[in-house]
Amino acid sequence: MPVDTKRVRGPDESQSPLIFLPKSAQKVVPKEGREDGRQRGQTDVRPVFARCGLVSQAKGSAYIEAGNTKLMCSVYGPREIERKDETDMKSGRLFCDFRFAPFSCQKRGAWIQGSEEKDFSLALLESLRPGVCLHKYPRSQIEVNVMVLENDGSVLAHAVTCASLALADAGIEMYDLVLGCSLRQDGATYLIDPTFPEESGSCVADNAENQGSVTVALLPSLNQVSGLQSDGEMGEETLVDAVRACIEGCHKLYPVVQQALIKSVRRKAPPPEN
Repeated sequence: MPVDTKRVRGPDESQSPLIFLPKSAQKVVPKEGREDGRQRGQTDVRPVFARCGLVSQAKGSAYIEAGNTKLMCSVYGPREIERKDETDMKSGRLFCDFRFAPFSCQKRGAWIQGSEEKDFSLALLESLRPGVCLHKYPRSQIEVNVMVLENDGSVLAHAVTCASLALADAGIEMYDLVLGCSLRQDGATYLIDPTFPEESGSCVADNAENQGSVTVALLPSLNQVSGLQSDGEMGEETLVDAVRACIEGCHKLYPVVQQALIKSVRRKAPPPEN
């Protein structure tokens, strides 16, 4: 494989400067609360900033910032399918590519797409497909590219929301927007929209029962779940309550996404005639 000799590569591995802080200066997360001030067992998502139309070369684009989690999405198409043998005369095809920037995680990653990124790409595709009117674009393909600029937890859920915003900004016909929300189950309580330490399990309780994570993709206007991913071990009732909490979290994100789309349309609208 040819190597780009003009690219200035960073170090293969890097460490966060926070590990050199003395123990007295490190934050201690209380068992009844969370590091950012939110409470356990409540559907309080992190404050979200969203904006559309930042990538001028793309048909549509969006940027989302939730706490320290930052993502960018670009949408290209619809355009002709490259491989003629994959052409569908009745429906278009949706392609999703999910990647972490090498500097987005605590440990520096590689430019080559890994297995985790491929799994996230497939989960993103399955979550977005029910919301896109692919039958309106026969013999065409729509490409969705998501890049994680900083990973501080719940990246898949925010990637679903960011990709849905970019599709709407590109003018792709959709049944409804697709919003995502994640939850970390910690015994009898749960952590909605978990951060990276909470998601990795470093801030959870010692109770070994009902430990897992859930990510839900929701069509809010239709009130239909388009994607569900669950990891870990949880009881049936606990899983049902976790899905309901994620749905409530998605509805809380809906006004923010609507305002971002309204501002994008106003920027693109022609000036009023005198």
